[in-house]
Order: sequence, then C-alpha cells, then structure tokens
Amino acid sequence: MIRSMTGFGHGECARDNKKIIVEIKAVNHRYLDLSVKTPRGFASFEGLIRTYLTKRLDRGKVDVYVGFEEDADYQYEVIYNERLAKMYYDKIQEMADKFDIDGTINAGSLSRYSEVLELKEVEESYDDIEAMLLEALTCATDEFVDNRTNEGARLKADLIDKLDALAKDVEFIEEKSPEIVKAYREKLVAKIQDLIEDNNIDENRIAMEVTMYADKICVDEEIVRLKSHIKETKDALDSDEAVGRKLDFVAQELNREANTILSKSSNVDIANTGIEMKTLIEKVREQIQNIE
Repeated sequence: MIRSMTGFGHGECARDNKKIIVEIKAVNHRYLDLSVKTPRGFASFEGLIRTYLTKRLDRGKVDVYVGFEEDADYQYEVIYNERLAKMYYDKIQEMADKFDIDGTINAGSLSRYSEVLELKEVEESYDDIEAMLLEALTCATDEFVDNRTNEGARLKADLIDKLDALAKDVEFIEEKSPEIVKAYREKLVAKIQDLIEDNNIDENRIAMEVTMYADKICVDEEIVRLKSHIKETKDALDSDEAVGRKLDFVAQELNREANTILSKSSNVDIANTGIEMKTLIEKVREQIQNIE
C-alpha cells in the first residue's frame, strides 16, 4: 500500500509526575529530511529519535517536536539528617545544663538549624526517560504512518482513475493510426489521378510513398511503451515499498512518449487526444509528487 508524504502524528506517555509528548508532521520532499526539536536536557536523545524514524520513513520533510512536562511538587525532596539533628539536640541540652537555662526545644526550631532539613532536586532516571520517550515516539509514528497510509489510499484511487483514462487515450490512438495511413493512401491516389488525368497509376510507387509516410507517422513503439509504463505504474501502486522516486521517473517517460506521438501526428483527432494525454500525465506527475 502506497503512502503519502504528508501526515501528522501525536503520541504521549505519562508516568507518575512526568509526561512526554511527541508530535510529527511532514510535507513533500525529494529525500528524508528530519528536523528534531527537543526540550532542555533531551539533546542526548536526538540520535535515538533519528535512528528510529529513519528505519520507518523513506521520504518527506519531517518535523519532530518533543515536549516534557513535570509536576513541580515532585521535582524536589526534603532530606532529613537525623544524626545531625541529634547532635544539635544533645549540644543544646548540654548548654542548658551547664548554664542552668531553659533547654526546651521543639522539632520546628530544631529543623531551622543548618542541614538538618535539606531541599534537593530529584535526579531523573535516564532509563525511565528513554523508555517513556520511545513509547511516545512509537505511538506518534504509528499514527503518523496510518495517516500517510490513509491519504495514500486516496491518492491511489485518484491515480488509477487517471491511468485508466490515459489507457483509453492510448487505445484510441492505436485504433486510429491505421485509418490515417489508409486515408492518406486514398488522398494520394486521388491527387495523382487529378494530376495525370488517367487511371494508369504505378501501384509500386504509391505503395512506396504510403510506406514512407506510415514510417514517418508510426507510433507503434510509443504505444507499446505507454502501455508498459501504465502497467508498471499500476503494479507499483500495489507495492508495499516506497515507490515515489520510481514513479516520478516513470511519469517522465510517459510524458516523453506523449510528446513523441504529438510531434509525429498530423491528424487533428490524434493531436487532440495527445494533448489530453499530456494533461492527464501532468496530473499524474503532480499526484506522484505526494507519494513516499
């Protein structure tokens, strides 16, 4: 199933007080062009993101945004130094006894002494963050690929319609070409009869002239190649591989054959059909530009 190059995907992973958000969007591009934006502290994960996406995507200008949210209440923890608190308490009691003063002390006053209670920032686990990032990235990429695949199905249906119309034009030219040679022969014979004013016509000369004309306007090879290219395009549209670059080349070949037919044709019907073919091929090329 072919895939479009445009698409969007969103993925999230939330655990405890943390949440990682990954968003992916893409537009057409000849090759795979990845742009990754990460929050502060996530720069080391950019290589992981690029490696993962390179394995799953082939073409497109892909923008990846990574967001990180964390509950501020969980970013810090209070450390209680029990040993130090006991040392402060014992010394205060010792001072009270020695100077015969009130040595009453409560937990609140004791906590104000240096380093009894200490506020520390909680260090994030690298493994936990990486696992969460991969989960969010996988979810976003799955949605992104599904989005591209659904759009690809619509592209395929439209391309098949245009290719079928193109095949009918080729069939018309194939059927019309022999009639042109026959009409030319009749016209040539009539012209010669008018010139020599008798019916004694050299059939060999007529046959030679008609043969030369037929060779000049013959489009058999172009028709065979057009049919082949149309079939090749339809077969590629059923492929599970990325075929955008291949189809772009085939579309150029279709256009080349149509141009050759137009340059050889002196018949109005064939010329009009050739122009219609070129219009269809141009529309096919435009749609192929969207295929991965």
